[in-house]
Amino acid sequence: MNNSEYSGMHPVAGQGRDKAIASGHFYLVGGGIASLAAAAFLIRDADVPGCRIMILEALDKPGGSLDGAGTPQGGYVVRGGRMLESKYLCTYDLFDSIPTLDGRISVTKEIFDWNETSRTSSKARLIRNGQREDAPPYWLAETHLLSLGRLSLEPEAQLGGSRISDHFEPDFFETNFWYMWCTTFAFQPWHSAAEFRRYLLRFAHMTSGFNQLHGIMRTVYNQYDSMVRPLRKWLDNHGVRFRTNTRVIDLRSDESGALNRVAGVVCEHESRRVEIPVGAADKVIVTLGSMTAGSSLGGTNRPAVFNHNDSSGAWALWKTIAAGRAEFGHPSVFADHVEESKWLSFTATLHDPTLFRLIRDLTGNVPGEGGLITFPQSNWLVSIVLPHQPHFLGQPKGVEVFWGYGLFIDRPGNFIAKPMAGCTGREIMTELLGHLNIQAEAPNILDDAICIPCLMPFITSQFLRRKRGDRPQVMPEGWANLAFVGQFCELNDVVFTVEYSVRSAQTAVYTLQNRSGSVQRPARSARGL
Repeated sequence: MNNSEYSGMHPVAGQGRDKAIASGHFYLVGGGIASLAAAAFLIRDADVPGCRIMILEALDKPGGSLDGAGTPQGGYVVRGGRMLESKYLCTYDLFDSIPTLDGRISVTKEIFDWNETSRTSSKARLIRNGQREDAPPYWLAETHLLSLGRLSLEPEAQLGGSRISDHFEPDFFETNFWYMWCTTFAFQPWHSAAEFRRYLLRFAHMTSGFNQLHGIMRTVYNQYDSMVRPLRKWLDNHGVRFRTNTRVIDLRSDESGALNRVAGVVCEHESRRVEIPVGAADKVIVTLGSMTAGSSLGGTNRPAVFNHNDSSGAWALWKTIAAGRAEFGHPSVFADHVEESKWLSFTATLHDPTLFRLIRDLTGNVPGEGGLITFPQSNWLVSIVLPHQPHFLGQPKGVEVFWGYGLFIDRPGNFIAKPMAGCTGREIMTELLGHLNIQAEAPNILDDAICIPCLMPFITSQFLRRKRGDRPQVMPEGWANLAFVGQFCELNDVVFTVEYSVRSAQTAVYTLQNRSGSVQRPARSARGL
């Protein structure tokens, strides 16, 4: 293995190299929000120079699942949207230090200021028979309330690998509460009861206004433009090194001491296998798994193709390093059940204002005000969101973008006799217009719309049934210089949120660095905390 050909992988070269080696380097595997946050915490709270931090990303740009791309001509794409709320303390603490792209204020202040101006208040959380339902009642019977209370009080350890459906009668899954809860958070009846319980407790403070989405917060633009790009710019300005198109395939270990340690990071870059040596003072932070691995895009006239091959290598890496090491968790629990974790989203780009006008008139909400709209009668259980426009930086005036998704993608539609997974973007739009009871204007809307489906096989893999030990601790037992971050390490919080990834990053950095006494967390004054 010729490492000299890949000397640029080392974050420090030249005269400062010896000093940096003495102080230690940080190799962050994966370029999603967890790694980006970890790099920021290292710089801000541990005084690590950015030049000692390297982020290794298999794709051509960082951001992970917080993505957003496209053009007005070819159509925009966001694979998913992450809702925020005021109690995401780690997220707002981090972004209180990150300026917006124009440098005027912090990202946290921008989010809070924006949500003061544009508060979410849905007047049409559910639509049935083409009619809106304003603040729909939950339809919870006494038996449902008792079951919810019993599950909330049950210790998580007693739930084991049980499903949500193991704790409720079948009619619970026909209540308005379930339709709103499951589509807001993307739960399925077969998902983990333990994760469902965590959500019940985590968001109990939002229950009173949940049928109008009160308390839901959003960024000004999509999360890539509003969060990832400012954070990336800040990291660039601090000298963090990014190595994209670099797939990490293994970690070489040294298990000869009292504590095991990572001694090398094995990568593939430009069809070459390269090992980055990890020195005695160096540390490695690995993002485990990937919700959006294997994502496949279709088009207006072609369906997305089901593909559960992970080009990023995130699942393969976890399986490789976990083989024979129980302290690294059990990745197959989350990676090998795509029939239970898949769903399909779609992004529509419009140049004609007709559809937005009709939905505004139907719902009583302007774009950006109402939040998620769900169609309970949909065989696919489709939901859509019309965000404030523009949704992308640089999106021209007169172009509008909205996003939607379906949970039951293998069922035939109500208006299109095909499973959602096999539909083109035009067919998905046809199904949606049917549920909106839009007929006369439908042909022109369909001719105008650019609709891009996105099939994601692992998107709710973090909700799959699990037991204690299936997710490893952020700091795996017996390892000196290794930490895990992202959605598949164990924290006392709820997965499928930006907050979980950022909290894992903060935990990893503080724990790794506190071992050497090198973190002095500054006081923060993020608005709303």
